[in-house]
Amino acid sequence: MSRFEQAVDSPLGPLTLVADAVGITALEWREGRRDETPVLRQAALQLTEYFAGKRQDFTVPVRLTCSEFQRSVCAAMSAIRFGKTRTYGDLAGQLGVPAQAIGQACGSNPIPILIPCHRVLGANGLGGYSGDGGVETKVWLLRHEGAAGLLI
Repeated sequence: MSRFEQAVDSPLGPLTLVADAVGITALEWREGRRDETPVLRQAALQLTEYFAGKRQDFTVPVRLTCSEFQRSVCAAMSAIRFGKTRTYGDLAGQLGVPAQAIGQACGSNPIPILIPCHRVLGANGLGGYSGDGGVETKVWLLRHEGAAGLLI
């Protein structure tokens, strides 16, 4: 299957959306090509709107090429509304798995921001973040969404 890229400027630095003919397959912190496909145009517009404070939900199609467990964690993360957070333990209880497995799945999220792993926190702290900039990026995203009251 073909692979297409769309570079997006963001307050977090250069991002690149990666897609195939079906949907978005990855979001990476790097400069990328500017291929033109309907899915990439839609995703780039939605990301730009998100960073401008004009969008809270992403509706662009995604295609996850991962295990069924990873898909279930991504679905649980996607259900966390803008400006809200859950803990690894919350998701673990929901899915009937150990919290550590949730943390590993969050760290393996191929489409951060669109699938909001930044909204999942540790029981006693922020937890990690796999995107470029690590926890500082997670804090920026939470502040952007107005979920930073817990950080004060």
